Amino acid sequence: MRFGVFYELQLPKPWDEMDEHKLYNEALDQIVLADRLGIDYAWAVEHHFLDEYSHCSAPEVFLSAAAARTKNIKVGHGIRQVIPNYNHPARTAETLAALDLISNGRAQFGIGEGATRLELHGFGIEAKKKRAMCLEAAEQIANMMVMDPYPGYDGEHFSFPCRNVLPKPLQKPHPPMWMACTNRDTIKVAASLGVGALAFSFVDPDEAKTWSDIYYDIIKSDACVPIGHSVNANIAMVSAFSLHEDRSEAIRRGQEGFEFFGYALATMVTTDVVPGRTDMWGDFQKMRGNRTEELIEAAEIGTDGGHAPGIGTPDDFRAHIHDFQEAGVDQIILLQQAGRNSHAEICRSLNLFADKVLPEFKLGVDPREQAKAEELTPYVTAALNRKTKMQPLADSDIPVVKAAVKAPQVNQGTAT
Repeated sequence: MRFGVFYELQLPKPWDEMDEHKLYNEALDQIVLADRLGIDYAWAVEHHFLDEYSHCSAPEVFLSAAAARTKNIKVGHGIRQVIPNYNHPARTAETLAALDLISNGRAQFGIGEGATRLELHGFGIEAKKKRAMCLEAAEQIANMMVMDPYPGYDGEHFSFPCRNVLPKPLQKPHPPMWMACTNRDTIKVAASLGVGALAFSFVDPDEAKTWSDIYYDIIKSDACVPIGHSVNANIAMVSAFSLHEDRSEAIRRGQEGFEFFGYALATMVTTDVVPGRTDMWGDFQKMRGNRTEELIEAAEIGTDGGHAPGIGTPDDFRAHIHDFQEAGVDQIILLQQAGRNSHAEICRSLNLFADKVLPEFKLGVDPREQAKAEELTPYVTAALNRKTKMQPLADSDIPVVKAAVKAPQVNQGTAT
C-alpha cells in the first residue's frame, strides 16, 4: 500500500489578510514532514473561485514549491484542469514537464474537468461538453510532451499549430496520468483510458472492492485504449484521517473538518452562491450543532456513533487500511487538511501514523508491486498496441514559420 497527503487548501471564514499566507506555508511544511516520514505522494487540486472550500487555484506553483523543499515524495496534480478554457494544453504540457524536471522525475499528472457552476460558467464552459473537452485536451497534452516537434492539431474544441513544446519531462514517455473518479462510471472511463483512478469518494471496503474489480477487469480487456503513451494501472482512494492514542481525542480533532469537507462540496452544487460573500462555515456550524460531543460520547461507551473510518487510534486506522488493501486499492490518500483542522494536530497525526502504522505497510511493498507489474505487462503491451498514435512529421513536412520581417541586407562594398 502507498500513501498520499491531499490539499484542497480549505479556509473557512472568517479570515484575515494573513490567513492565506499561513495556510499555504503550513501546507508546505506538512508536505516536508510527509516526505521525511516516508509518505509517497502529495496531491493538490485545482479549483477556482470557491470561497472557503478551496484556495488552491495555482497548483503548479504550490507543487513546485513542494518539490523544491523535498527529496522523495511524488508531487501530483490531483487534478489539473485541462480544458483549454482553464489552461491551454501547451501551457499544461510545459508546466508539467518543468515540474518533472524540478522534482527530478516526481511529477504526477491527474486530469479533470471541473464540476461547479462557479468554475464552468466563469470560464465559459458548457457542462454538457466538459468531458469531451477534457479528454481531447488530455490526449494532446500527452502528445505534446512526447513529440519533437508536436505536429499540430485541428480539433473540435481547440486547435494548435506545429510547435516544439518545451521542455520535455524527465520521466519517459511522460509523467503517470491519473483521472478524478467519483463513481463506478468514471472508474470505467479511467480504466478504459489506461490512467490511474483518483477516487475522491468515501466508499466502504465492499464498494471499493467492486470499483477495483471493475477497474482491473477493464485494464485487462480490449476496452483499454490508452489516452497517453503509457498505462498507469493504479487505484487511489481518499480517506478521512485523524489519529490519536485516545479515540475520543482523534474524533475531537478531525471529525468536524471531515464533515465540513462533504458539507461544503454539496453546498456548492445545491445552494445559490454570492461570490465573495459566503458564510459556509457559519451555516455548517448551525446545521451541525454539538455533533462532535455526541460522537465522542458514543465512542466512549463503545457504540458506533457514525464517526468517519480513518479517524481514531492507530489500531483503528491499521484495520481500516487492511480492509482497503484486501479490496485491491493501491494507495490511500489522507484527507488531513479540511475545515479548521489545525497544523499542529495534523503534524501530530502524521507522526503517529509514521510511527505506529506506516512501517507495517512498507514491508514487502516493492516485491508486491513488481509482481503486479509482471502480471499486467502483457495486458499493458496489448493496450498500447491498440492505441492509434499521432504520426510524427518528416523533416521535409515540418512547416516553416516565416519571419515577420526580412533581414537587412549587409553592404559588402568597401568603405570610403
